[in-house]
Amino acid sequence: MSKVARDSKVKELLAKQKFNEKEMSEMTDPQIEYYHWLYFEDSVYDYM
Repeated sequence: MSKVARDSKVKELLAKQKFNEKEMSEMTDPQIEYYHWLYFEDSVYDYM
């Protein structure tokens, strides 16, 4: 993941107050992508 993409996802997760900066700095790129997907990506199943 690019630095810009990571920073953007981290900023959005921090804004939701799900994690603090220390926790985010220790996460790997796949972890950040997972949590961003979990909290921000809509699924077709969300609307059923």
